[in-house]
Amino acid sequence: MPPSSEYARTVALLRRPVDGLGRVGDHAIFYVRALVGAPVAAWRYRRETLRLIAETSMGAGTLAVIGGTVVIVGFLTLATGGTLAVQGYSSLGNIGIEALTGFLSAFINVRISAPVVAGIGLAATFGAGATAQLGAMRINEEIDALESLGIEPIAYLVGTRIVAGLIAITPLYALAVVASFLASRFTTVFLLGQSAGLYDHYFATFLNPIDLLWSFLQAFLMALTILLIHTYFGFFAAGGPSGVGTAVGNTVRTSLIAVVSVTLLVSLAVYGANGNFNLSG
Repeated sequence: MPPSSEYARTVALLRRPVDGLGRVGDHAIFYVRALVGAPVAAWRYRRETLRLIAETSMGAGTLAVIGGTVVIVGFLTLATGGTLAVQGYSSLGNIGIEALTGFLSAFINVRISAPVVAGIGLAATFGAGATAQLGAMRINEEIDALESLGIEPIAYLVGTRIVAGLIAITPLYALAVVASFLASRFTTVFLLGQSAGLYDHYFATFLNPIDLLWSFLQAFLMALTILLIHTYFGFFAAGGPSGVGTAVGNTVRTSLIAVVSVTLLVSLAVYGANGNFNLSG
């Protein structure tokens, strides 16, 4: 191998960690600018923020109402809650304590399944859509046009989406939690034949309101993380239509990792010491 080729290869290997740190810095700068500009953008571009709230919740175009985030997250949590009831009732029945199926619903839906499923649904709907929209604007030079008009593109395009997503996540996640509870109860009581009073007793006994508050905080942090990741990759997409598709794929993979990472970190921070759980009642 010629010396020049060996030198170039060595330089490329040494530059990798430097380039990685540079990318981390780019992410950090973008996130700070987006978060700082979000409150101003929500007030200055109120109509755009309201439009994005509606688009986040119900979808847009041909997917309106039937393909919005509300419908997707609701369907996912219904299926998850029903699956939890079936598996819990069957597994607990093997050791003669199927009466505790209500406990599983109150415990697992709040702490694990509802937050994770809601995060996945948000990433697959509004997050992927935001990446595709911003990527298309970038390759069509619409973002450059905004800059030429004196409009701060990060505030107008990213800040408004962050505010819209964070406003929409509260009722959206409330729907997800309620759907998971209803699906678990319906499956256990009406399909599997357990007494409604027995199910409700153990469900109410082990449902901790503080856990619900932590669950909402977890969903809020996941939504913020997903929105930042998706808007960054969409804002800096390059390479034409294929580059936008690549950006969407990269963001979905990254946001799915972020969802489970936030779940792990919040669980360790909130429940790592004592679990906030007493087996009684």
